[in-house]
Amino acid sequence: MTGSTGSEYGLRPRNRLSPGAVTRIVLRVVGSVAALVALYYALPLDRSSLAPTVTMLITGLVAFVVLVVFQVRRIVRSPFPVACAVEALAISVPFFLLLFAGTYVALAGMSPANFGGHLSHTDGLYFTVTVFSTVGFGDITAKSETARLVVTAQMITDLVILGLGIKIIVSAVRRGQQQKAPHQEGR
Repeated sequence: MTGSTGSEYGLRPRNRLSPGAVTRIVLRVVGSVAALVALYYALPLDRSSLAPTVTMLITGLVAFVVLVVFQVRRIVRSPFPVACAVEALAISVPFFLLLFAGTYVALAGMSPANFGGHLSHTDGLYFTVTVFSTVGFGDITAKSETARLVVTAQMITDLVILGLGIKIIVSAVRRGQQQKAPHQEGR
């Protein structure tokens, strides 16, 4: 790492993020994730029925897509596209994981047969992360067809996020850097 100019991170030596900007980014990410986690734990998800649970999942997935579209536009326009992309991932991935965790808690609350027992909010989050990371310890498993369909949907969506989603964000970073480059050459 000797002689590092920061350019490998999308930051030009003359155009670096200030410590104050880094602090603001970190605070936005921490604040956003903390608010999402607080909301997740505050909601009585284990007392839901099927229609509100399906509505929550579909609405949440639409909101996730809208969030990603907004973030991609922001990345392209940003003077610091790499930093903006890191911030986008740090907010959108927890949102996605908490959405599925909430769905699993609601499904387990509807019927203990869906997962072989009650899932607390922490259990739902743990299960979601094990599915997302493809670890799958097997201590919590989907037992009913409904639960298996939702877990399958999460696995497919995980693959889309890991493949297409990251590709879209990387492309947005490149476009943002390309748009920024002509302006910096004239300096």
